Amino acid sequence: MDQPRKPLIANRCRLRRREFLCGVGASFALLAQPSRVIAKDGASAAQNEFRVVTARTGYASLLGASGPPTDIWGYDGTCPGPLLKVRRGEEMKVRLVNALPEPTTIHWHGLRLRNAMDGAPNLTQLPVPPGSSFDYRFTARDSGTFWYHSHENSSEQLARGLYGLLIVEEPHDVGVDRDIALVVDDWRLSPDGSIDTAFRSMRDASREGKIGDHFTANGSPLFDIPVATNERLRLRLVNAANARIMALRVDRHEPTVMALDGQPAEPFVAREARVALGPGNRADLFIDARLAPGSTSEILLDTGMREVAIARLVYAHARARAAPLGDMRPLPANPLPERMDFAGALKLDVALDGGMMGMMGPRGLAGGNQTGQTSKSGPGTAPSRQGYSGAAIWSLARRASDGHSARPLFSVKRGRTVVLAFANRTAFPHAMHIHGHHFRLLDRLDDGWKPFWLDTVVVPAGQTWRIAFVADNPGKWMLHCHMLEHQETGMATWFEVG
Repeated sequence: MDQPRKPLIANRCRLRRREFLCGVGASFALLAQPSRVIAKDGASAAQNEFRVVTARTGYASLLGASGPPTDIWGYDGTCPGPLLKVRRGEEMKVRLVNALPEPTTIHWHGLRLRNAMDGAPNLTQLPVPPGSSFDYRFTARDSGTFWYHSHENSSEQLARGLYGLLIVEEPHDVGVDRDIALVVDDWRLSPDGSIDTAFRSMRDASREGKIGDHFTANGSPLFDIPVATNERLRLRLVNAANARIMALRVDRHEPTVMALDGQPAEPFVAREARVALGPGNRADLFIDARLAPGSTSEILLDTGMREVAIARLVYAHARARAAPLGDMRPLPANPLPERMDFAGALKLDVALDGGMMGMMGPRGLAGGNQTGQTSKSGPGTAPSRQGYSGAAIWSLARRASDGHSARPLFSVKRGRTVVLAFANRTAFPHAMHIHGHHFRLLDRLDDGWKPFWLDTVVVPAGQTWRIAFVADNPGKWMLHCHMLEHQETGMATWFEVG
């Protein structure tokens, strides 16, 4: 069913679910742990002292309680890392301590923060060497669901578990009984449960990216979410996978999508209880728990071959209240532009080329070891660098870049509208992510936009998607594919707002 129309700049447009599911490219998995339940009136993270977060080795029960623990890299040695919380308008202060055997940074994915704190290595800061620290300090302008992760050697550091969740709380109660964070990932594991260390594979990089076949929700192969009949849940969903587009279904429930990529949307019911999130995408769902006491409902991930249960709603044997709550109120809006000047906009066509069966041809494979293998290394030693290092497999706007080259893709005056047309001329989808800004997905026929904001959009193979945003955040900002192996082999650039 079409969603209500919204007045636009000069037009109206409908949210068409088929376009949403494909265009947002969203894969949607649920990750939750009892320890990650967010109290409605929980304490704020803002404080006088810095919150110290240490990137170090650790362990995770990726195979469950009965399996051997897996060596990981994680913030404070856990995966996901510690849940960070702050209220909108408050200052966030985090000190990163690097106890890893190689440099790292923290990127605050989706946050519109000041440029120096963005965590883009060699563009906004130097990578933090082993044994050193870096202080991140910024004001949380937008409430919503965000996450933080490494942006240095990210295809390996994220695949080892280096990410966590950041919640910016709304200024008032939004009318839910439970607020649960769920982070979904796929892992490529060896038979003994250890992480497969064949990073920087030429085969992975020239195709869809590194895809794993072991799935977790908040680091668990099957996560149980306790609920009571007639409760209202808020599920905050994050896709932390390197490359997999996560498509999930909540069995026997009707999730209402309330926000995408941290920004409130016009609420709509997910068709057939399915939602999809591309790498880096987030979604906030409100779910009324309407099953009978004692029931169980699975949250299922569609792998393309079968559905796999990654989490469950487990009902208590008592009711929270006699009847469900009433209508769901939209989440409070964040301070984003209400209008855009398309007449005076900077408009660019951005071609996405390369990869297997792509436009770059054999020249795109030059410069790297094509074996795609790395040596086995222990959790506390720096892995050897082989594989695609130095290879230009993909290009963005006809340039293969590491994301911090000397020349920006474009420079724009602060406050000007920018329209980018991502033309995917490859055989694979690409999750295009913009730092420091949120954008609207434009209608295909005119300059109307869909009634939601994004910071990452999956552009399907062979299609062109147009986005628009107001360049209102000064500084140097990355623009790249969030299929991380694609980013590291050429599909990355930056732009400057002056």
